[in-house]
Amino acid sequence: MALNLMNPRYLPRIFAATLLAFLGSACRPLGPAARFETVPVRRGDIVQHVTASGTLSPVVSVEVGSQVSGKISALHADFNSPVKKGQLVAEIDPTVYEAALQQAAGELAGARANLTLRRQNLERKKILVPAKAASQLDLDQANAEVAQAEATVVIREAALASARANLGYCKITAPVDGVVISRRVDLGQTVIAAMTTPLLFTIAQDITRMNIAAAISEAEIGLVKEGQPVSFTVDAFAEEIFDGVVSQVRRSPTTTQNVVTYETIIAVENPGRKLFPGMTANVSVLVAERKGVLKIPNLALRYSPPEGVPFEQSPPKEFGRTQRLVYALGTNPAELKPVLVKAGITDGTETEIAAGLDENAAVVVSTLSFPTKSTGFLPKEPPHPPQ
Repeated sequence: MALNLMNPRYLPRIFAATLLAFLGSACRPLGPAARFETVPVRRGDIVQHVTASGTLSPVVSVEVGSQVSGKISALHADFNSPVKKGQLVAEIDPTVYEAALQQAAGELAGARANLTLRRQNLERKKILVPAKAASQLDLDQANAEVAQAEATVVIREAALASARANLGYCKITAPVDGVVISRRVDLGQTVIAAMTTPLLFTIAQDITRMNIAAAISEAEIGLVKEGQPVSFTVDAFAEEIFDGVVSQVRRSPTTTQNVVTYETIIAVENPGRKLFPGMTANVSVLVAERKGVLKIPNLALRYSPPEGVPFEQSPPKEFGRTQRLVYALGTNPAELKPVLVKAGITDGTETEIAAGLDENAAVVVSTLSFPTKSTGFLPKEPPHPPQ
Protein backbone atom coordinates (compact mmCIF):
# COMPACT_ATOMS: atom_id res chain seq x y z
CA MET A 1 0.00 0.00 0.00
CA ALA A 2 1.48 3.40 -0.99
CA LEU A 3 2.05 6.06 1.65
CA ASN A 4 0.76 9.52 1.20
CA LEU A 5 3.78 11.65 2.10
CA MET A 6 1.71 14.83 2.04
CA ASN A 7 -0.38 13.50 4.88
CA PRO A 8 0.09 15.88 7.83
CA ARG A 9 0.68 13.09 10.28
CA TYR A 10 3.88 12.00 8.39
CA LEU A 11 5.44 15.47 8.26
CA PRO A 12 7.17 15.25 11.71
CA ARG A 13 8.82 11.96 10.72
CA ILE A 14 10.02 13.36 7.38
CA PHE A 15 11.47 16.45 9.11
CA ALA A 16 13.31 14.33 11.68
CA ALA A 17 14.83 12.09 9.02
CA THR A 18 16.00 15.09 6.98
CA LEU A 19 17.60 16.69 10.07
CA LEU A 20 19.48 13.50 10.95
CA ALA A 21 20.82 13.21 7.39
CA PHE A 22 22.06 16.80 7.43
CA LEU A 23 23.74 16.42 10.82
CA GLY A 24 25.40 13.18 9.67
CA SER A 25 26.83 14.79 6.59
CA ALA A 26 28.09 17.80 8.57
CA CYS A 27 29.92 15.58 11.06
CA ARG A 28 31.52 13.23 8.47
CA PRO A 29 35.35 13.72 8.12
CA LEU A 30 36.42 15.72 5.03
CA GLY A 31 39.39 13.49 4.25
CA PRO A 32 43.08 13.65 5.14
CA ALA A 33 44.73 17.09 5.50
CA ALA A 34 47.83 18.05 3.46
CA ARG A 35 51.07 16.95 5.11
CA PHE A 36 54.59 18.17 4.26
CA GLU A 37 58.09 17.06 5.21
CA THR A 38 60.15 19.93 6.59
CA VAL A 39 63.69 20.49 7.81
CA PRO A 40 64.93 23.32 10.02
CA VAL A 41 67.34 26.02 8.90
CA ARG A 42 70.54 25.39 10.85
CA ARG A 43 74.00 26.83 11.24
CA GLY A 44 77.16 25.10 10.13
CA ASP A 45 80.16 25.15 7.82
CA ILE A 46 80.07 24.89 4.02
CA VAL A 47 83.02 24.20 1.75
CA GLN A 48 82.64 24.66 -2.02
CA HIS A 49 84.83 22.70 -4.44
CA VAL A 50 85.33 22.70 -8.19
CA THR A 51 85.99 19.20 -9.50
CA ALA A 52 87.81 18.17 -12.66
CA SER A 53 90.22 15.58 -13.99
CA GLY A 54 93.71 15.93 -15.35
CA THR A 55 96.97 14.17 -16.09
CA LEU A 56 100.15 14.12 -14.02
CA SER A 57 103.35 15.15 -15.78
CA PRO A 58 106.88 16.17 -14.78
CA VAL A 59 107.48 19.89 -14.30
CA VAL A 60 110.27 19.73 -16.90
CA SER A 61 110.61 16.90 -19.41
CA VAL A 62 113.01 16.90 -22.35
CA GLU A 63 112.59 14.83 -25.51
CA VAL A 64 115.96 13.61 -26.73
CA GLY A 65 116.24 13.16 -30.49
CA SER A 66 118.82 12.58 -33.20
CA GLN A 67 120.09 15.11 -35.71
CA VAL A 68 121.62 12.43 -37.93
CA SER A 69 120.31 9.26 -39.55
CA GLY A 70 121.71 5.81 -38.99
CA LYS A 71 121.50 2.53 -37.13
CA ILE A 72 121.43 2.47 -33.33
CA SER A 73 124.66 0.69 -32.45
CA ALA A 74 124.50 0.99 -28.65
CA LEU A 75 122.03 1.91 -25.91
CA HIS A 76 123.33 3.07 -22.55
CA ALA A 77 120.02 3.97 -20.85
CA ASP A 78 116.64 2.34 -20.41
CA PHE A 79 113.32 3.04 -18.71
CA ASN A 80 113.75 4.51 -15.19
CA SER A 81 117.51 4.98 -15.68
CA PRO A 82 118.87 7.97 -13.76
CA VAL A 83 121.10 10.09 -16.01
CA LYS A 84 123.37 13.10 -15.62
CA LYS A 85 123.76 15.99 -18.01
CA GLY A 86 126.25 15.03 -20.74
CA GLN A 87 126.02 11.30 -20.01
CA LEU A 88 126.12 9.03 -23.08
CA VAL A 89 122.71 7.38 -23.55
CA ALA A 90 122.88 6.01 -27.11
CA GLU A 91 125.19 5.71 -30.12
CA ILE A 92 124.53 5.71 -33.87
CA ASP A 93 126.82 3.74 -36.19
CA PRO A 94 129.50 6.34 -37.13
CA THR A 95 130.98 4.57 -40.18
CA VAL A 96 129.36 6.81 -42.80
CA TYR A 97 130.13 9.98 -40.86
CA GLU A 98 133.77 9.02 -40.23
CA ALA A 99 134.17 8.58 -44.00
CA ALA A 100 132.51 11.93 -44.63
CA LEU A 101 134.90 13.55 -42.14
CA GLN A 102 137.93 12.06 -43.91
CA GLN A 103 136.63 13.20 -47.28
CA ALA A 104 136.08 16.75 -46.00
CA ALA A 105 139.57 16.76 -44.50
CA GLY A 106 141.08 15.66 -47.85
CA GLU A 107 139.16 18.29 -49.79
CA LEU A 108 140.34 20.96 -47.37
CA ALA A 109 143.95 19.86 -47.79
CA GLY A 110 143.60 20.06 -51.57
CA ALA A 111 142.08 23.53 -51.34
CA ARG A 112 144.93 24.75 -49.15
CA ALA A 113 147.53 23.34 -51.56
CA ASN A 114 145.81 25.09 -54.45
CA LEU A 115 145.82 28.33 -52.46
CA THR A 116 149.56 28.03 -51.89
CA LEU A 117 150.14 27.50 -55.59
CA ARG A 118 148.00 30.51 -56.52
CA ARG A 119 149.83 32.74 -54.07
CA GLN A 120 153.21 31.68 -55.52
CA ASN A 121 151.94 32.41 -59.01
CA LEU A 122 150.83 35.84 -57.89
CA GLU A 123 154.28 36.65 -56.50
CA ARG A 124 155.89 35.71 -59.83
CA LYS A 125 153.44 37.93 -61.75
CA LYS A 126 154.35 40.84 -59.48
CA ILE A 127 158.03 40.41 -60.54
CA LEU A 128 157.35 39.87 -64.25
CA VAL A 129 154.99 42.80 -64.83
CA PRO A 130 157.59 45.55 -64.08
CA ALA A 131 160.07 43.71 -66.35
CA LYS A 132 157.50 43.76 -69.15
CA ALA A 133 157.58 39.92 -69.15
CA ALA A 134 153.88 39.74 -68.19
CA SER A 135 150.94 41.98 -68.73
CA GLN A 136 148.77 43.75 -66.18
CA LEU A 137 145.97 41.40 -67.20
CA ASP A 138 148.05 38.44 -66.07
CA LEU A 139 148.59 40.11 -62.68
CA ASP A 140 144.88 40.83 -62.24
CA GLN A 141 144.02 37.27 -63.14
CA ALA A 142 146.52 35.95 -60.59
CA ASN A 143 144.94 38.14 -57.86
CA ALA A 144 141.50 36.77 -58.73
CA GLU A 145 142.76 33.19 -58.62
CA VAL A 146 144.18 33.73 -55.12
CA ALA A 147 140.90 35.19 -53.88
CA GLN A 148 138.97 32.28 -55.37
CA ALA A 149 141.35 29.76 -53.79
CA GLU A 150 140.97 31.47 -50.40
CA ALA A 151 137.17 31.22 -50.71
CA THR A 152 137.45 27.54 -51.56
CA VAL A 153 139.51 26.97 -48.42
CA VAL A 154 136.83 28.66 -46.30
CA ILE A 155 134.14 26.45 -47.88
CA ARG A 156 136.19 23.30 -47.29
CA GLU A 157 136.84 24.31 -43.67
CA ALA A 158 133.07 24.70 -43.13
CA ALA A 159 132.44 21.31 -44.73
CA LEU A 160 135.03 19.74 -42.42
CA ALA A 161 133.40 21.35 -39.36
CA SER A 162 129.99 20.07 -40.47
CA ALA A 163 131.33 16.55 -40.98
CA ARG A 164 133.01 16.66 -37.57
CA ALA A 165 129.76 17.85 -35.95
CA ASN A 166 127.73 15.12 -37.65
CA LEU A 167 130.18 12.54 -36.37
CA GLY A 168 129.76 13.98 -32.88
CA TYR A 169 125.99 13.72 -33.19
CA CYS A 170 126.39 9.96 -33.46
CA LYS A 171 126.88 10.01 -29.70
CA ILE A 172 123.54 10.93 -28.01
CA THR A 173 123.96 12.52 -24.58
CA ALA A 174 121.49 13.55 -21.89
CA PRO A 175 120.78 17.31 -22.01
CA VAL A 176 119.68 17.49 -18.33
CA ASP A 177 119.91 15.57 -15.09
CA GLY A 178 116.87 13.37 -14.60
CA VAL A 179 115.20 10.00 -15.09
CA VAL A 180 114.42 8.29 -18.40
CA ILE A 181 110.63 7.86 -18.51
CA SER A 182 110.38 6.80 -22.15
CA ARG A 183 112.62 4.89 -24.58
CA ARG A 184 111.35 4.83 -28.17
CA VAL A 185 114.13 2.97 -30.01
CA ASP A 186 115.76 -0.46 -29.82
CA LEU A 187 119.26 -1.68 -30.52
CA GLY A 188 119.78 -2.10 -34.27
CA GLN A 189 116.86 0.14 -35.23
CA THR A 190 117.50 2.65 -38.01
CA VAL A 191 116.46 6.25 -37.35
CA ILE A 192 115.87 8.69 -40.18
CA ALA A 193 116.45 12.38 -39.53
CA ALA A 194 114.63 13.92 -42.47
CA MET A 195 111.69 16.32 -42.14
CA THR A 196 111.30 15.67 -38.41
CA THR A 197 113.71 14.78 -35.63
CA PRO A 198 113.36 11.14 -34.55
CA LEU A 199 112.74 10.89 -30.80
CA LEU A 200 114.86 8.43 -28.84
CA PHE A 201 114.19 9.16 -25.14
CA THR A 202 112.08 11.34 -22.88
CA ILE A 203 113.89 12.47 -19.74
CA ALA A 204 112.00 13.89 -16.76
CA GLN A 205 114.26 16.37 -15.07
CA ASP A 206 112.74 15.95 -11.58
CA ILE A 207 109.72 13.76 -10.77
CA THR A 208 109.78 14.75 -7.09
CA ARG A 209 107.85 17.81 -8.29
CA MET A 210 105.05 17.29 -10.78
CA ASN A 211 102.17 19.15 -12.41
CA ILE A 212 98.55 18.28 -13.08
CA ALA A 213 97.00 19.80 -16.19
CA ALA A 214 93.28 19.87 -15.27
CA ALA A 215 90.47 20.92 -17.62
CA ILE A 216 88.06 23.29 -15.80
CA SER A 217 84.72 24.10 -17.43
CA GLU A 218 83.92 27.67 -18.45
CA ALA A 219 81.06 27.78 -15.91
CA GLU A 220 83.48 27.25 -13.01
CA ILE A 221 86.79 28.70 -14.19
CA GLY A 222 85.87 32.10 -12.71
CA LEU A 223 85.98 30.56 -9.23
CA VAL A 224 89.50 29.17 -9.62
CA LYS A 225 92.43 31.36 -8.56
CA GLU A 226 96.17 30.87 -8.18
CA GLY A 227 97.20 29.71 -4.72
CA GLN A 228 93.99 27.80 -3.93
CA PRO A 229 94.53 24.44 -2.19
CA VAL A 230 93.77 21.27 -4.14
CA SER A 231 93.15 17.67 -3.11
CA PHE A 232 93.20 14.82 -5.60
CA THR A 233 93.16 11.07 -5.93
CA VAL A 234 94.54 8.62 -8.47
CA ASP A 235 93.20 5.18 -9.32
CA ALA A 236 96.46 3.50 -8.35
CA PHE A 237 96.04 4.67 -4.71
CA ALA A 238 92.28 5.03 -4.46
CA GLU A 239 92.24 5.25 -0.64
CA GLU A 240 94.89 7.98 -0.43
CA ILE A 241 94.33 11.72 -0.85
CA PHE A 242 97.16 13.86 -2.21
CA ASP A 243 97.59 17.62 -1.93
CA GLY A 244 98.55 20.34 -4.38
CA VAL A 245 98.06 24.02 -5.13
CA VAL A 246 96.84 25.94 -8.17
CA SER A 247 99.94 27.48 -9.79
CA GLN A 248 98.51 28.80 -13.08
CA VAL A 249 95.15 29.37 -14.76
CA ARG A 250 95.68 29.50 -18.51
CA ARG A 251 93.36 31.70 -20.54
CA SER A 252 93.63 29.67 -23.73
CA PRO A 253 90.28 27.87 -24.31
CA THR A 254 89.86 24.31 -25.56
CA THR A 255 86.58 23.32 -27.23
CA THR A 256 85.60 19.65 -27.35
CA GLN A 257 82.10 18.74 -28.60
CA ASN A 258 80.90 22.31 -27.92
CA VAL A 259 82.21 22.16 -24.34
CA VAL A 260 84.70 24.93 -23.51
CA THR A 261 87.36 24.21 -20.89
CA TYR A 262 90.45 26.01 -19.63
CA GLU A 263 93.69 24.30 -18.65
CA THR A 264 94.64 24.83 -15.02
CA ILE A 265 98.09 23.82 -13.77
CA ILE A 266 98.30 22.35 -10.27
CA ALA A 267 101.72 21.99 -8.59
CA VAL A 268 102.23 18.73 -6.73
CA GLU A 269 105.03 17.58 -4.43
CA ASN A 270 106.09 13.95 -5.00
CA PRO A 271 109.06 13.41 -2.66
CA GLY A 272 108.66 9.63 -2.50
CA ARG A 273 108.16 9.36 -6.29
CA LYS A 274 104.94 7.52 -5.57
CA LEU A 275 103.05 9.26 -8.35
CA PHE A 276 103.90 8.34 -11.93
CA PRO A 277 103.79 10.59 -15.01
CA GLY A 278 100.64 10.03 -17.05
CA MET A 279 98.38 9.06 -14.13
CA THR A 280 94.84 10.43 -14.24
CA ALA A 281 94.07 12.65 -11.25
CA ASN A 282 90.57 13.39 -9.97
CA VAL A 283 90.96 16.95 -8.76
CA SER A 284 88.97 18.93 -6.20
CA VAL A 285 89.84 22.64 -5.91
CA LEU A 286 88.79 24.44 -2.71
CA VAL A 287 87.29 27.71 -4.04
CA ALA A 288 85.21 28.97 -1.08
CA GLU A 289 84.65 28.21 2.60
CA ARG A 290 82.08 29.59 5.07
CA LYS A 291 81.93 28.89 8.81
CA GLY A 292 78.89 29.21 11.06
CA VAL A 293 76.45 30.26 8.32
CA LEU A 294 72.77 29.45 7.87
CA LYS A 295 72.21 26.60 5.43
CA ILE A 296 69.44 24.41 4.06
CA PRO A 297 69.42 21.19 2.04
CA ASN A 298 69.36 21.61 -1.72
CA LEU A 299 66.16 19.56 -1.69
CA ALA A 300 64.38 22.62 -0.34
CA LEU A 301 65.60 24.72 -3.28
CA ARG A 302 64.37 22.11 -5.77
CA TYR A 303 60.98 21.50 -4.12
CA SER A 304 57.93 22.30 -6.25
CA PRO A 305 54.45 22.13 -4.63
CA PRO A 306 51.78 19.94 -6.30
CA GLU A 307 49.02 21.64 -8.21
CA GLY A 308 46.20 22.89 -6.00
CA VAL A 309 48.21 23.47 -2.82
CA PRO A 310 46.86 26.56 -1.03
CA PHE A 311 49.36 29.37 -0.37
CA GLU A 312 49.34 31.86 2.46
CA GLN A 313 50.36 34.42 -0.16
CA SER A 314 50.92 34.18 -3.90
CA PRO A 315 54.42 33.10 -4.97
CA PRO A 316 56.39 35.84 -6.74
CA LYS A 317 56.56 35.61 -10.51
CA GLU A 318 60.04 37.15 -10.89
CA PHE A 319 63.07 37.44 -8.64
CA GLY A 320 66.79 38.25 -8.79
CA ARG A 321 69.51 36.04 -10.15
CA THR A 322 70.98 35.29 -6.73
CA GLN A 323 67.52 34.78 -5.19
CA ARG A 324 65.88 31.39 -4.84
CA LEU A 325 62.30 30.43 -3.95
CA VAL A 326 61.66 28.10 -1.03
CA TYR A 327 58.47 27.18 0.81
CA ALA A 328 57.81 27.25 4.53
CA LEU A 329 54.71 26.21 6.46
CA GLY A 330 52.17 28.99 6.79
CA THR A 331 50.21 29.99 9.85
CA ASN A 332 47.78 27.27 8.82
CA PRO A 333 49.96 24.10 8.54
CA ALA A 334 47.91 23.03 5.49
CA GLU A 335 49.08 26.14 3.61
CA LEU A 336 52.51 26.98 2.26
CA LYS A 337 54.31 30.29 2.57
CA PRO A 338 56.61 31.22 -0.37
CA VAL A 339 59.88 32.78 0.79
CA LEU A 340 62.56 34.45 -1.35
CA VAL A 341 66.05 33.79 -0.05
CA LYS A 342 69.51 34.96 -1.11
CA ALA A 343 71.64 31.91 -1.81
CA GLY A 344 75.39 31.74 -1.20
CA ILE A 345 77.88 28.99 -1.89
CA THR A 346 76.96 25.32 -2.09
CA ASP A 347 78.77 22.05 -1.50
CA GLY A 348 76.37 20.14 -3.74
CA THR A 349 74.23 18.92 -0.82
CA GLU A 350 73.54 22.07 1.19
CA THR A 351 73.42 25.76 0.27
CA GLU A 352 74.29 28.85 2.30
CA ILE A 353 71.39 31.21 3.00
CA ALA A 354 72.67 34.77 3.19
CA ALA A 355 69.25 36.39 3.75
CA GLY A 356 65.55 35.58 3.84
CA LEU A 357 65.31 32.91 6.58
CA ASP A 358 65.97 32.76 10.29
CA GLU A 359 67.64 29.98 12.16
CA ASN A 360 65.36 27.01 12.99
CA ALA A 361 62.74 28.11 10.45
CA ALA A 362 61.11 25.06 8.85
CA VAL A 363 61.37 24.74 5.06
CA VAL A 364 59.53 22.14 3.00
CA VAL A 365 61.52 19.47 1.17
CA SER A 366 58.70 17.13 0.03
CA THR A 367 54.94 16.51 0.07
CA LEU A 368 53.89 13.59 2.28
CA SER A 369 50.19 13.70 1.33
CA PHE A 370 47.73 16.10 -0.27
CA PRO A 371 43.96 15.62 -0.84
CA THR A 372 42.76 15.67 -4.45
CA LYS A 373 39.33 15.40 -6.02
CA SER A 374 40.07 12.10 -7.75
CA THR A 375 41.88 10.07 -5.08
CA GLY A 376 41.33 12.07 -1.93
CA PHE A 377 45.06 12.36 -1.28
CA LEU A 378 48.44 12.62 -3.00
CA PRO A 379 50.94 9.94 -1.94
CA LYS A 380 54.33 10.81 -0.57
CA GLU A 381 56.82 11.99 -3.18
CA PRO A 382 59.76 9.72 -3.89
CA PRO A 383 63.01 10.95 -2.34
CA HIS A 384 65.03 13.35 -4.48
CA PRO A 385 68.52 12.31 -5.48
CA PRO A 386 71.20 14.41 -3.83
CA GLN A 387 72.48 17.28 -5.93
